[in-house]
Amino acid sequence: MVIRRNEMKVEDKEKMRDGEGTVHFTYLLDGSKEKNARMFAEITLKPGCSIGYHQHNSETEYYFILSGTGTVNDDGKEVQVKQGDSIITGNGASHSIKNTGEDLLIFHAVIVTY
Repeated sequence: MVIRRNEMKVEDKEKMRDGEGTVHFTYLLDGSKEKNARMFAEITLKPGCSIGYHQHNSETEYYFILSGTGTVNDDGKEVQVKQGDSIITGNGASHSIKNTGEDLLIFHAVIVTY
């Protein structure tokens, strides 16, 4: 199966999980049709925008940073992230992410359920 970029669902979410600004989603796959993959998306955060702190129970979320820089709250620890970094959050852990740079922060986010 081939899914063309112009066929992918896009969505903007304001103040996601009590974060700041608008989070732009491009859903790379339809999570409702994939077994154990609740979400597979490309997420774009403008400078200063964020996804607020939230927990992952019975699932793991993976972030793969494609471009830009930001700060992740990794279960209570602030960590700077950049292109090429991966963030893994699951087993009841929590996280948030904020674009602290001057360019767009773009990353893939995958949520796997168990």
